[in-house]
Amino acid sequence: MSADFSELRVKMVDGQVRTTDVTSAPLLEAMLVVPRELFVGDRQRDLAYIDEDIRIADSADGSRYLMEASPLAKLMQLAEISPADSALDVGCGTGYASAILSRLAKSVVALESDSTLAQTAASTLSSLGCGNVTVVQGALAQGHAGKAPYDVVFVGGSVGKVPASLLDQLAEGGRLVAVEGQGNSGVARLFFKAGGVVTGRRAFNAAIKPLPGFEREHAFEF
Repeated sequence: MSADFSELRVKMVDGQVRTTDVTSAPLLEAMLVVPRELFVGDRQRDLAYIDEDIRIADSADGSRYLMEASPLAKLMQLAEISPADSALDVGCGTGYASAILSRLAKSVVALESDSTLAQTAASTLSSLGCGNVTVVQGALAQGHAGKAPYDVVFVGGSVGKVPASLLDQLAEGGRLVAVEGQGNSGVARLFFKAGGVVTGRRAFNAAIKPLPGFEREHAFEF
């Protein structure tokens, strides 16, 4: 028997998202509407709403995941996205976060390094009528300067350190949200640009799967 996905969406929002202090009405509404099951493989659809990261692809750089709903929602709420914002979704994967962002922001650039994932994201987002999302392929750590600056940059996986190349693409008043560190050492951070200067602060602990290409560089040792 196939799952009742609309019921599972309600359970996800009520049981996984609201319970972690996510109160943004537009964000909660978007998560109730966007069909998460369409952003995983056919055989995974009955598992699309579980309270875990879901593996969506394997590549030479490492496995890629659809982020667990709770940290995704907390990061987006942290960014305080408004309807006038332009957003960059770094590591869009199959496009789920981009679909959520499309309902919160004016425009979205969905950046993906994996060609198969980028094609899947473009097809799925188009089928859902997300006309304000543009999927582009490129190195994740480089961002997408062609449509910068952005009011919001959402990094869809943990990174060793947020690179200057992404921070440089923030507009004045822009916000970047990302998790630095892996596993239980992961920390969600909010970066904000004011007066041309970017500052960051710790927001909450978060254990999410890593994105490729953001490994922290090790200092030279004598």
